[in-house]
This record gives sequence, structure tokens and C-alpha cells, in this order.
Amino acid sequence: MDRLIIEEEWYDDVVVLKLRGLIDSGTAQYLEEKFNDLVSGEKVKIVVDLQGIDYISSAGWGIFIGEIKGIRHRGGDIKLAGMRPNVQEVFELLEFGTLLKPYNSLEDSLEAFTARNDPKLS
Repeated sequence: MDRLIIEEEWYDDVVVLKLRGLIDSGTAQYLEEKFNDLVSGEKVKIVVDLQGIDYISSAGWGIFIGEIKGIRHRGGDIKLAGMRPNVQEVFELLEFGTLLKPYNSLEDSLEAFTARNDPKLS
């Protein structure tokens, strides 16, 4: 698959972006545009469901890293859910776990927003 498909679902005030395909220099702009649309509308509690993503390039990871500061400044967060092993391997290699928290499932990431007062979960 040479493109990125982004589907949006809402759970109260949390938006879930269900992604399919790959995130590389050719598709990263679509993810960046989606984040910009959400942030401009003050929608800053974001779960990114990565179960359907086969590959994320450095350009793709750069979008997440570039957006997180502004989103947190507005009281929100980006939570990553359901990374495939090959995607998780690169995430860990780049040591992005210090900036973004991965969750095994969509349910776990949604629960983390409701447990926001516990710093171990947010």
C-alpha cells in the first residue's frame, strides 16, 4: 500500500485516528494536516491507532514529535495504540518512548486519558 488512509472516530472528547498504510515523506503531510485541523479546532486529546500501519519513516515520526509540544501546551496529548512489532522496533530504537507513550491497545490508550491524574498512565 503506497498511501495513508486516516479514519476518525470520537469517544467523548478524545479523537481516535485510525491509520492504514504507511507514513513516509510522501504521506506524512496528510497526517500533519490532520493534526493541524484538530489543534486549530481545540481537539487535542488524540489517540493514533497504528494497527494498520506497516511502516513509519523518519519523516513520519517527525510529525508526531513536531506536534506533541503544541498539543500538550493546549492541555492535550497524543497516545499511540497498537504498534506492530516492526514499527515498535524503530520507535524504541529512536528512543521516542521518552516523548510519546505507546499502548498495546486502543482501549488502554483511551483509559489513559480518563486516568490523566495518574502521571504513570498519562
